[in-house]
Amino acid sequence: MTINSTEVDSAKLILARKKIRKEKWKTFFMTIGQNKAAAVGGVIILLYISLTLLAPILSPYDPYEINLPDKLQSPSMAHWMGTDDKGRDILSRILYGSRLSLGVGFSSVFFGAFFGITLGLVAGYYGKWVDTIISRCLDVMLAFPGILLALAIISALGPSLINVTIAVGVFSIPLFARIVRGSTMEVKKLEYIDAIRTLGANDFIIIFRHIFPNILSPIIVQGSLRLATAILSAAGLSFLGLGAQPPSPEWGAMLSSGRDFIFSAPYMAIFPGLMIAILVLGFNLFGDGLRDALDPRTKK
Repeated sequence: MTINSTEVDSAKLILARKKIRKEKWKTFFMTIGQNKAAAVGGVIILLYISLTLLAPILSPYDPYEINLPDKLQSPSMAHWMGTDDKGRDILSRILYGSRLSLGVGFSSVFFGAFFGITLGLVAGYYGKWVDTIISRCLDVMLAFPGILLALAIISALGPSLINVTIAVGVFSIPLFARIVRGSTMEVKKLEYIDAIRTLGANDFIIIFRHIFPNILSPIIVQGSLRLATAILSAAGLSFLGLGAQPPSPEWGAMLSSGRDFIFSAPYMAIFPGLMIAILVLGFNLFGDGLRDALDPRTKK
């Protein structure tokens, strides 16, 4: 079997592209380590994840146990963040609530990213009428404000944490799809894609093995920033009574319960609100650092 010069050159081009990709990721990790804001955001995220995993060990009380004689106690050595109107320890509920808030955030972003990336890859690679149909559907979804679309979905499905995950994930789909579509249209025009096609690779291999790995940068940045929005949106929907239902210790629901005691027991609302704010800040700082590391053009 003879190998012509075109196939040899194509193979060399593919290997060179893989080497460039490895160097790119090496530079990325070095840049992240040098970015103070990204480091702070990463520490915050890791701390929250640790609290989530260690909640059963760190929680001093049962987060669901009602103890009416101890209701509305101010922060003390016995109850570091006080107790709520039913005598439940707020610290324990916040620790267990981190599982719900982070779980909804990651699940909804994964849901939106999965469908958005798939639609974006198909539209960007095939173009023509396929791109037109998908793009028009995405435009219809983008015509609705995200929170309004989520409210409509929850109104149809009913209030629950699972439905909040679906609702937040649905209005994340067009954001991922548009980013992936643009990146795919740019990458598919490069020479190494033509070389791979010349070697006989089918569309599936070209899309998911050669195009997708080279457009991960904007996807990762969008995903990290979208996590902050997803957690905030889920907390807002739970605050309105459309998400987690009592007695779930979800932070948005806890914040909603605390507003009735904002003057007599402000700590009921302050601590869940602080947890949401700090976590969202952590994801935003980390996302900005990722953007600087993966796209040097954004640096000032």
